[in-house]
Amino acid sequence: MITTCIGCAGWNLPRDQWPMFATEGTHLQRYASRLTAVEINSSFYRPHRPQTYLRWAESVPPGFRFSVKLPKLITHVQRLQDCELLLDEFIGQCTALGDALGCLLVQLPPSLAYDEAVASAFFRALRLRYTGAVVVEPRHASWQNAQALLVAEQVGRVAADPAAIPGGDVPGGWPGIQYWRWHGSPRIYHSAYDSQRLQALAQQVQIATQAGHQAWCIFDNTASGFAVGNALTLQSLLAPAGNKTLVCK
Repeated sequence: MITTCIGCAGWNLPRDQWPMFATEGTHLQRYASRLTAVEINSSFYRPHRPQTYLRWAESVPPGFRFSVKLPKLITHVQRLQDCELLLDEFIGQCTALGDALGCLLVQLPPSLAYDEAVASAFFRALRLRYTGAVVVEPRHASWQNAQALLVAEQVGRVAADPAAIPGGDVPGGWPGIQYWRWHGSPRIYHSAYDSQRLQALAQQVQIATQAGHQAWCIFDNTASGFAVGNALTLQSLLAPAGNKTLVCK
């Protein structure tokens, strides 16, 4: 089973990359003709109806997977507290993706320090509602103390570039899912990654998958249009010879 999901934060296709994708269909259908996953970030800012998620799921081929970012009302406004009803609403919406829902992303504000009681209650509430893959991207150094909790709740810690916390450039938490989220470096959201960086990432992903772990690689350096090209290059480094695409299962 291939367990590598490669994609971008959003499915916009820069014009110079159009020849690499299907020429017909919606933006999502064309994107999914080559890449195996996408991260939905719009859910952070506004809710989407279940019918919208269902339509997206019906637009992609079998094996394509979505990662969905939790709403800022949960992570940044409520700061993980007293958000059971918000979790009910969000889970009720995004699970309309069905089997295409591959992961939930919990991105935390830089000001949110680790509080074991708060974090434990939150992830317990989340796990009561959703048993699939979950990753967290903390941006306060105190979350280095969350390792035991994340393992217990089977939550992976994002490997971010640039890293917001010490050690945040490598996956942490529960090792069953390893999620690289590359934002662009040195200029965040803009810089492209060169072949040397992508080859090193490919080696890390291969180690993870050979150990039986699920691996996600999401490129968020979309502002200057480099994410798609970086994702395609990484995919070519990981795909079997003669196979242009991977299937994320």
